[in-house]
Amino acid sequence: MLTITSDTAQKILEFIHQEPRAVGLRIYVRGGGCHGYQYGMALESKIAEDDTVIEKGDLKIILDSQSAPLLQGAEVEYQDSVQGSGFSIKNPQAKTTCGCGSSFSA
Repeated sequence: MLTITSDTAQKILEFIHQEPRAVGLRIYVRGGGCHGYQYGMALESKIAEDDTVIEKGDLKIILDSQSAPLLQGAEVEYQDSVQGSGFSIKNPQAKTTCGCGSSFSA
């Protein structure tokens, strides 16, 4: 459903361990951005009944029921370079994306 590299999983776990109440990372899609949909991520303290949970070792990635279909087949990667560091999402369902990669149309 959603691919997370080992290095990316380790970086996410570092963030989760800094927040005592966090049980995982929520990745979501919401309306907005210059192409209709926008990605978001947040440390999550609870899992809803209709959430999809993807486990990779100790890591839990949490997707709400509306975001899960839009993230089907996506790959989350942490990048650290001279230009900066952060997470990127490569989504095969995205027909068009903006220049910064934070919004897309499906």
